[in-house]
Amino acid sequence: MVNKHKALWDKCLSLIKENVTEQQYKTWFSPIVFESYSEDKSTLLVQVPSPYVYEYLEQYYIGLLSKVLTNCFGTNVRLTYRIVTDKTNNLSQDIEANAGLGQPEVQKHAETPVKRNGTAAGNLNPQLNTHTTFNNYIEGNSNKLPRTVGLSIAEHPGKSTFNPFYIYGPSGCGKTHLVNAIGVRCKELYPQKRVLYVSARLFQVQFTDAVRQNRTNDFINFYQTIDVLIVDDIQEWVTATKTLDTFFHIFNHLFRNGKQIILASDRPPVELEGMKDRLLTRFSCGLIAELEKPNIQLCVDILNTKCRRDGLKIPADVIGFIAQTANGSVRDLQGVINSLLAYSVVYNCNIDMRLAERVIKRAVKVDNHPLTVDDILEKVCTHYNVTQQNVFSRSRKRDYVIVRQVSMYFAQKYTKMPASRIGQLIGNRDHSTVIHSCNSVEKRLKVDKAFNAEITSIENTFKLKQ
Repeated sequence: MVNKHKALWDKCLSLIKENVTEQQYKTWFSPIVFESYSEDKSTLLVQVPSPYVYEYLEQYYIGLLSKVLTNCFGTNVRLTYRIVTDKTNNLSQDIEANAGLGQPEVQKHAETPVKRNGTAAGNLNPQLNTHTTFNNYIEGNSNKLPRTVGLSIAEHPGKSTFNPFYIYGPSGCGKTHLVNAIGVRCKELYPQKRVLYVSARLFQVQFTDAVRQNRTNDFINFYQTIDVLIVDDIQEWVTATKTLDTFFHIFNHLFRNGKQIILASDRPPVELEGMKDRLLTRFSCGLIAELEKPNIQLCVDILNTKCRRDGLKIPADVIGFIAQTANGSVRDLQGVINSLLAYSVVYNCNIDMRLAERVIKRAVKVDNHPLTVDDILEKVCTHYNVTQQNVFSRSRKRDYVIVRQVSMYFAQKYTKMPASRIGQLIGNRDHSTVIHSCNSVEKRLKVDKAFNAEITSIENTFKLKQ
């Protein structure tokens, strides 16, 4: 019987070989080893050499795998992986395919999860990424408070003063990983709780579909049944008035009933321009925690942990180089490591400094001489022939206002500082002045060619500094 199933797997490989290039087949499919097939459970178990291979197959080839397995093994076959990172010591991890085969664990579509009677459509899928947990969320100075609070919330959801828990920080600092880790840990400790992760964009799509199908009440009723609601990237709602009004009612219901709410954004509540005060005050009544970009030491720790997990061997000097040049972005670190592994596999070469420098140039925007607000003020004031004292003054003279607005626009574009900090450094203005200034410059750039040329000319002086 084993030989029969092994023959079917070999047939699958033959079909795959016909649909990919020779290099793709050699890199991603040749390392797969057939282990067993259970007819009772319609489950195929294969071995792969690392989590990276598994994740790559799931991301890019799950459709192809689904088709060939259905062709050879029949419908409703379920694919599982055994990740064997160290065959000598028999170190392995079993993982079930996330999508495309049989009944998928993770829904990939934007479907409102309710029936017309307002009840949940079957068992609630929490939409969590089970690979992003507290175990692989490395602690450092930049994330210690949010991580500690997040773990406390996961262990006691809805029972602490940290409700809602509002996390903000720049792109790539680990917000999505942290909120997922909270959800995963909570689900482990309280399997009966209804935990749901949803992006702000998916929530909005679901709401729009519900309105179109005259099922708004069903939509609201469903979300009001959640015990732990996690919403990511809520800054995308700033102009979605109807979505915000609906979320306001859902928020109130959950909050009054002691349900846990976790929100993530790229900016603090005070900078969510366009949101009504009644929502902003609710976002701020629990705990607001900032996630900063990781420093070099934390980047090194993250890289070393990933190397151990994936069985990678990367020299310490290469690890240090990547940590220093990845601009403090966890997402960039992940991309660089994935690229290094792909290059080393495809070209059968060692991961060394030369390869790292080659990959970094293509994967990360390296900024060896970052601009400061002082640099920007100096260049802009020189261009318009005014002094910094003029810019810092309370004068509403047109020439000074323009310099002030352009300086704030460049500061937001190049320094990645929050609007409140930019305002403090440029004349001690508040964040709303900075946001208004940036919007004014952006609108003018779209219609004024001469102004556009001026901005380009000033930016060219920045490049000369760098």
